[in-house]
Parts: sequence; C-alpha cells; structure tokens
Amino acid sequence: MFVTMESKRRKGLSGVLSSLSLLCVVLDLQLDGVLGATHVEIEHHLEMGRKLLAAGQLAEALSHYHSAVEGDSKNYLTYYKRAAVFLAMGKSKSALPDLTRAIQLKPDFLAARLQRGNILLKQGNTEEARADFQAVLEGAPDQVEAHDQLLRTEELEVLQEEAHIAHQHRDYQATVTVLDRVLELSPWDPDSRELRAECYIQLGDPRKAIQDLTPTTRLRNDNRAAFLQLSTLHYGLGEYQEALSHVRECLKLDQDDKDCFSHYKQVKKLGKQMDSAEELISEQRYQEAIEKYESVMKTEPNVPFYTNKAKEMICFCLVKDQRAWEAVDACSEAHQRDPQNVNILRDRAEAYILNQDYEKAVEDYQEAREFDEENQEIREGLERAQKMLKVSRKRDYYKILGVNRNANKQEIIKAYRKLAQQWHPDNFQSESEKKEAEKKFIDIASAKEVLIDPEMRQKFDAGEDPLDPETQQGGGGGQGWPFEFNPFGSGGNFHFKFHYN
Repeated sequence: MFVTMESKRRKGLSGVLSSLSLLCVVLDLQLDGVLGATHVEIEHHLEMGRKLLAAGQLAEALSHYHSAVEGDSKNYLTYYKRAAVFLAMGKSKSALPDLTRAIQLKPDFLAARLQRGNILLKQGNTEEARADFQAVLEGAPDQVEAHDQLLRTEELEVLQEEAHIAHQHRDYQATVTVLDRVLELSPWDPDSRELRAECYIQLGDPRKAIQDLTPTTRLRNDNRAAFLQLSTLHYGLGEYQEALSHVRECLKLDQDDKDCFSHYKQVKKLGKQMDSAEELISEQRYQEAIEKYESVMKTEPNVPFYTNKAKEMICFCLVKDQRAWEAVDACSEAHQRDPQNVNILRDRAEAYILNQDYEKAVEDYQEAREFDEENQEIREGLERAQKMLKVSRKRDYYKILGVNRNANKQEIIKAYRKLAQQWHPDNFQSESEKKEAEKKFIDIASAKEVLIDPEMRQKFDAGEDPLDPETQQGGGGGQGWPFEFNPFGSGGNFHFKFHYN
C-alpha cells in the first residue's frame, strides 16, 4: 500500500513539473513576441525614422530610432542613425554615447569616428578628438575633413594653453581675445566659457558673462555653480525676477544646496518688497511706498542698484505727494548717485516747479534732454517749465499770494484775505503809497481769481497767463484787472467791499 501511494505521489509531482516546463516555454514565446522585433519591423522603424528626419520631424524620427535600437541592440547603424537625430536636435551629449557604441560594435566604422571626433573637438576635448581623427586617417589617409580637423585640434591645444597663461598673469583682456578663437573651434566647451565669463566679470561686463554662463547650464549635467552665478549676476543688475528663476533651477537640482537656498531667500525677500512698492505706487499710496523702498535699502545695502533705485523712487513719490522741499533734497541725493538718470532729473524739475523755482526746473529738464533727446515727456516738460519761467517773470500768482503750487481753495482765499486787508488803499495816506497799494491790490485780486478758478488755474499751471492780453484774445484789458469794472477808477474816490468765495 505504501509503494502504491509513493508511486502516485511521484506521478503527480512529475505532472506538475511537466506543466511548469510547458508554462515556461509558453511564457518565453510570449516574451519573445513582446520584447523582440523582427528584421522587417526594425527596417520599418529605420525607414520611418529616415523619412521623418528628412521632413524635419525630429522628435517623431527619434521615437522610431529608439524602437530600432531596442529591437536590435547589436546593429551599429541604428546607433549611428539615432546619433544623427540627436545632433540635428542639438543634443550632442546624447549623440556621443550612441557614436561610441557604434564604434565598439564596428571599430573600423570611420564615419562614426569622424563624427565623434567633431563632437569631442567642439567640446574642447583635444586628446580624444585627436585619437579619433588619427584613427580615421589610418584607415583613409586621404580623408580631407579628418586632416583639417586634426589641424584645428592642434591649434586649439595651443590656444587653450595661451589662454591659461594669460589668465594666470591676470591679463583678462588678452585672455578674452584668445578665448574668442578657442570658442570658435570649441563652442560646446563649458570650461572655456566659464573662464571667459570670469574674465568679463573682472572687466566689469556682467552682461557678457551672463551670455557665456547661460549655455554652460546645458553643457554640464549638474551645473549648480553656474545657476547660482547667473542668479547673482542678474541680482546685481537689478533683475531680481531673472535671479529668482536661476536660483530655483539650482534648487531643482539639489534642494539642500546651502548656498543656493541662502541666496534664494534673499532674492525672494527683496523681490517681494520691490513688487509691493510698485503696487503701492500704482495705488497712489506714496508714503507707504516710500517706507517700502526704505526697507529695500535695509534688506540689500551692498548692491548699489537697489539703493539707487530706492532713492530714485522715493524722489518720485515725494513729488507725486507734492512734498516739494523734501522732494528736492531726496532727488538731489539720488542725482548725486546716478547723475545721468533722466527720471531723477525730471522729478527734481517737477519738485522745483512746486517750489516755484522755474529757472532750476528749466536747467534740470535741459540736462535731461541732453541725455535723452528723443524723450517726448522730457521735451514737453522743458517747454512747460520754460513757459512758467516766462510767465513768472511777469506775474506769478502763487508768489503774489505767497502760497505753494499745491495750495487748496481755502488756503488761497485765506492768503488773499490777509493780503487784501494789508494792501487796501484806504490804509495809506500819500498819493504815491495809494498808487503802489492799488497795484498790489489788483495783483492780489487777480491772483485769487485765477487760482480759485479751476480752468484758469490749469492754464496758469501749464505756463500760460489767462489774464495776459498778449496770450489771451480779448482777455483782461488795462492792467489785467479780471472784473468788468475797476474799483480804482479816475478821481480815486471809491468804496470797496470784500466778497469772499
């Protein structure tokens, strides 16, 4: 009985093993169908890739070449053709491994060696580039391109050495001159671009440094140092939005990078303050904007751009807030820091106008025009200031009443009342004094009438005297008395009663 049971157990186990073997065979066949690719399928992918590449549809072509490589990983041509697509897409770093694999599969594949040598030369890798060009010439001594490229490789080695010697001697301009030619031969060389960027920084040209550093972020796989330096350069130029963008790219590569994170916090804080100040100005909340710009100077006292910008905008806000004397002081300080800034000159000119100092206003507008002759706002401001200066030399109604240009109606009437009482002709005895008082009294009354009338005041503020018969047709008459009658008529016997608006 025991023998029978053991026999049955062995037969059952044998059946299970047979079933498992059959299952493995079936699975192998299925996997071959999924993962493998027939020769026809590979040829189809290669042909589609060729057609799409010729049509300029690079991404679609690359997809077919990926499938061809996956279908046959031992075919050197599929790697070579995929490398051609990568190069057409400007992805030389991706093309290089494919060319290397093609050469490994077929060491005498000279076209791949020539192409790899060209990439290595453009990357500044002279030693490996030379090896590829020499290998091509060994197999094909008459290959013209390989011969020419070998000569360029030797030239590049000499230039690289010259550049480093000039840099060691801190001759930055000479280094840049040599590197200009170096980068004509090896435009994908991050080392040379970074070296030239450093020289531009030393020469005080951060814009050109940015131009050199930007491509290095793509030429190296993890170039956090370049992203941080780009952020710092943009920040120093006052371009805090661009600075924030670059430092974020650094943190994408490593969120724990201490230098990038520290810089990120600084840029973000200052950018928030600058944006907030601009928003407050747009809402005409000038005092709050001034306070925000004062915070900007505390946040970043070491970069001149932000202090200069803050002082420029404080000058602007004070003018808009019609705080004339404070504005003149703030604008003058800003002008000392940035003498050719036409916005500061414009704002100080407007502050001088508020202070009724038209000559200085004209001077500032003239200086601003010298720096920017095409600026329409400056031209119009100069014309207006010149008109005001001309009018003020005849009669300045603000000065007559002794009020500021931003005085309201109540302040104007109060000043008029006080002066009218002071200069009323009845207060004087002699004939000469009465005549002087009459003239003063007429000017005072004229000033009041112009400045409490919105339309006439607007004309005067634009540099035009609404009571001047020379500029107003049918206006004024006589000495510019603004009423239909002159209370100081012939004989000098008059009775005058004040009427206050």
